[in-house]
Amino acid sequence: MNLIAAVDANWGIGYKGKLLVSIPKDMKLFQEMTMGKVVVMGRKTLEGLPGGIPLAGRTNFVLTSRTDFRIRNATVVHSVEEARKELEHYRDEDIFVIGGESIYRQFLPFCSVAHITKIDEKFEADAFFPNLDEKCDWKISADSEEQTYFDLEYRFLKYERILSE
Repeated sequence: MNLIAAVDANWGIGYKGKLLVSIPKDMKLFQEMTMGKVVVMGRKTLEGLPGGIPLAGRTNFVLTSRTDFRIRNATVVHSVEEARKELEHYRDEDIFVIGGESIYRQFLPFCSVAHITKIDEKFEADAFFPNLDEKCDWKISADSEEQTYFDLEYRFLKYERILSE
């Protein structure tokens, strides 16, 4: 499975239910990478999407503890175990975990690739992605040239889990 996120210099991903910043090239990359694939998200992430509706052109899974929660065009699951059972029908490389914080933390042990847009700026944040630079089993395997959007500098990084032998 893959994780995909945009993080600031402190690995922040959001504040008060919103993304920290919207960078067009990052949004385009997200769309290109996830189109036609499976996306896994929490209910709050779904509600933060435009219109609060599942992403078009993708198979959407929403993890929530709310047993009464229903949404069209998405499969609702209530535990990581239930999600993993449903996801067995798809190829690992076609599954992208897209947030939020608790979903990233719960699925990190099952993922082998993380696509991270690392923004060289510190924003006020109340939601964070696990800091992969502090995890000895995750290494950067690809690094783009530095990109600029107005006064923001960022890079597209690919982290891969190093399997112990």
